[in-house]
Formats: sequence, structure tokens, C-alpha cells
Amino acid sequence: MINTDARSIARHFEDAEHQAMPHQLFTLVFPMNAAKSHVLLGMKKRGFGCSKYEGLGGKVELGESIDEGAIRELNEESGLLATRFEKHGMLLFYYEDNPVAMEVHVYLVSDYMGDVVETDEMRPEWFGINELPFAQMWPDAARWWPHVLRSKKFVGRFWFKADKLTIAHEEFSSVESFSF
Repeated sequence: MINTDARSIARHFEDAEHQAMPHQLFTLVFPMNAAKSHVLLGMKKRGFGCSKYEGLGGKVELGESIDEGAIRELNEESGLLATRFEKHGMLLFYYEDNPVAMEVHVYLVSDYMGDVVETDEMRPEWFGINELPFAQMWPDAARWWPHVLRSKKFVGRFWFKADKLTIAHEEFSSVESFSF
């Protein structure tokens, strides 16, 4: 099966073997406070990643762009409406027991409207940008968060064991842009 989703940009960063895998598109959105000293994370209350802190976001729906998916997911999970945001990274996750790659687009939000609210899916909480609860996050987060702090655009690729917690291999590269 070939990744035929025209919204996917993974083909610009992957080898032929991984380009041939189907990809599911996701977003991770990180609102920052005005001083850029704190970031909003969500404690996942149900589903994949339950009881872990993570960025806000989720699956990109058919018929919407990746940017539109990021805005929608942020609003659904926190009550915030992004008014200024920028893509800072793309994460590609490959799992031993899953033939579908996860293509995750990482955004920083610098301006937003609304008040943070808890939802059925997430309990949002502000953290100092250098005080993230990595022990309660997915193991890859500590590896790529420093790229976000340095405002570097990046692509991270992670190969996970079947337990979905053990990183078997990882690769990083800096990129100038995500426009193609």
C-alpha cells in the first residue's frame, strides 16, 4: 500500500520502504503564554495515551488541512482558539506491530483566544518550558522538546518496539521549511 494522502509531507523525509507505508495524520499543539515561559499540556483522560501528559491535538479529519486539524483539536481539547501558530516539527512513529505510520505535525501557538477548560478527553495544565513532566509523557518527548525550545524546525523519526514504550531507533534532522 502506498501513502496516497496528498496532505502528507512525510515522503519528503522518508526512505522508499517507509514511504510505501500508509500514514495516519495527527497534530500536537503547544500553546505558550505571552512571556513564552509556560506551555499548556493536557493530561489524557481516555483512549490512546490515557494518564499521560501530551500536547493537545489528535487525528486530522478527512476534508480538512493539517493546519485546520490543529486549530480544531486545540479548541476541542482546551477551549482555546489559535490565532497565531507555526509548525515547528514533524514526528514519524513506526511500531513493530502496526503497519500504519503515525505522521504527527508539531505546532507552537503564540496567540489564542478563550479560556482554558477541562474536557471529557483532556485536563489542561500549564508547565514551565524547562519543567515538563517527561516521566509522565511519551518517552520520545524528552528527545525532541529541546528542538522546540531552540525554535529549530525538525523532523524526528522513532521506531518503537511492540510495547509502544521502548524506542528501538531514532533519527533527527533539522529542516528549513515544511513548504513543498
